[in-house]
Amino acid sequence: MSTGDITDGPIVAGTDGSERGTEAVLWAADMAARRNRTLRIVHAFSALEGFGTGLPPSAEILEMVEAEAGRVLASCHDVASAVAADLRIETAKPNSEPIPALIRESRSASMVVLGASGRGGFTGMLAGSTAVGVASHAECPVVVLRKHEDGSAAPADGPVVVGVDGSPVSEEAIGVAYHEASLRGVPLVAVNAWLDVEYDRAFNQARRHFEGGPYEEDQQRLLAERLAGWQEKYPDVHVERAVVRDRPRHQLLQRSGTASLLVVGSRGRGGFRGLLLGSTSQALIHHAHCPVMIVRHERDAHRG
Repeated sequence: MSTGDITDGPIVAGTDGSERGTEAVLWAADMAARRNRTLRIVHAFSALEGFGTGLPPSAEILEMVEAEAGRVLASCHDVASAVAADLRIETAKPNSEPIPALIRESRSASMVVLGASGRGGFTGMLAGSTAVGVASHAECPVVVLRKHEDGSAAPADGPVVVGVDGSPVSEEAIGVAYHEASLRGVPLVAVNAWLDVEYDRAFNQARRHFEGGPYEEDQQRLLAERLAGWQEKYPDVHVERAVVRDRPRHQLLQRSGTASLLVVGSRGRGGFRGLLLGSTSQALIHHAHCPVMIVRHERDAHRG
């Protein structure tokens, strides 16, 4: 069992200069300040080849795009500096598409923080392709910032909620969630929702069949076993256990309304080998009402 802490690398904030990108910088800056970590702000830019002509971009275009990247980073640096006077800040402007650039950054980072949607996003937009792509392939936890439907931020004193299903990556998510709850001084809600069916009729039939039966007892025992060692490591964290006959995504989305952070594994019980991001994880980064942290299993980290 690991400590639940993540590596001592920098906290990377990916930004494109949009409002959501700036929010990612602010959130990451607060995380870095409270953990005494370096904040690394990354703005990847790529001058499109010849604007559809197939020709390489001219020196003037490259200079213009790079100058704009510099302005974005300078603005984000100023925003982050206001969070804490002694915050260590690095900036980077790789000439690369955002997804591969941030995946490279993830190899030495403690986490990568992204807005749910970036430049060109519109009200009600689901998570952008960058967030989904990075969460699918990163080699460290990825946080995708989500808000309530009315645009309000998640409560800072809300609990950390973690999804538990007994898979190896779920075990790592539990450790990270305990560590986050301890650092924030908030309770931890561990949720084992164990009916993985999608259609209402099948859901209701399964619910009647398993209600109060030995399978539910097995799930309660599984949750208790998974939490036992972590409770010894983090005795300061108050834990609420929830074993629920419900679809995992439904329970976790519902609980995200009052949470400060939602932590899940990249793919859980029953995930196909090579599947980079499970259906529950994808649903959460598209629809949750609080920031979502996607944790990948260490053996999976080099697969994507």
